[in-house]
Amino acid sequence: MAKFTDIIGQEQLKEHLQNALSTNKVSHAYIINGERSSGKEFVARVFAMALQCEKRGTEPCGECHSCKQALGNNQPDIIYVSHEKPNTIGVEDIRKQINGDIDIKPYSSPRKIYIMNEGEKMTVQAQNALLKTLEEPPEYAVLLILTTNVDAMLPTILSRCVVLNMKPVADAKVKKYLMEELGVPDYKANICVAFARGNIGKAKMLANSEEFEKVKEEAVTLVKYIKDMEINEIVKAIKKITEYKFDVNDYLDILSAWYRDILLFKATKDVNSLIFKEEIQQIMRVSDRSTYEGIENIVNALQQAKKRLDANVNFELTMELLLLTVKEN
Repeated sequence: MAKFTDIIGQEQLKEHLQNALSTNKVSHAYIINGERSSGKEFVARVFAMALQCEKRGTEPCGECHSCKQALGNNQPDIIYVSHEKPNTIGVEDIRKQINGDIDIKPYSSPRKIYIMNEGEKMTVQAQNALLKTLEEPPEYAVLLILTTNVDAMLPTILSRCVVLNMKPVADAKVKKYLMEELGVPDYKANICVAFARGNIGKAKMLANSEEFEKVKEEAVTLVKYIKDMEINEIVKAIKKITEYKFDVNDYLDILSAWYRDILLFKATKDVNSLIFKEEIQQIMRVSDRSTYEGIENIVNALQQAKKRLDANVNFELTMELLLLTVKEN
């Protein structure tokens, strides 16, 4: 189903949109800003359905003709803006799909709604073209721009839109969702929650990803035995990382979580707040033989590795420097 009650967390955002529905004070343009996979598309879809719903409530009824069409992705007055080039939304995309279409009255609904994903990919020319429409939109038009980076928008666009930010969802809510809705076991839910950092879509993706499981196991195995590994074995392990279609930042996050656990256990001897509870024997051994300074050096090296990768420094070189620091400490 697609209802506001299905959106986990995001209480302020839901309240704002449902308030707009109940008072009929709907803005012509909204920017929904949040991380990738945070649920922006779902929010936009629910809001669009509610706006077009024949029952005119603060929730889409899911049963009227319009709602059924929207659920089947064929509501003629809910338009998804697409773009041919993967990394840019160009001026032609805007002219063809929005500017050239918006003056045509809605086909069967009170409003005409445009949903544009990846709004941060609009070129300056595309944004300027959109501005013309935002300055004098027809009464029935509503534009929903979804973006992962609101700073990529021109100030003139921002001043004409209501900006709504997706907030991280509380860990307890994410865990409850994974366990109750997806049947994820407790220990696995803890790990997914730790890496998702309040991003419900990412938590879901990690819970369903066999690759994440493999990468996690390999990362932990590597740090467990790195003390006794030769350089050529470390190089081999790095080569293996590159075979995965996995975001390398996630790999570094796994290593960071491992050393966070070691630091935490060393300081508190508390098992309950560990992410890798099932590895407690190994965590105890490593924390006993490590110094605070050594663990901090590793944590700093992990941060440094992230910065290098962001700056496009060679992956294998970055990982080699990182793992040598881990081995030394």
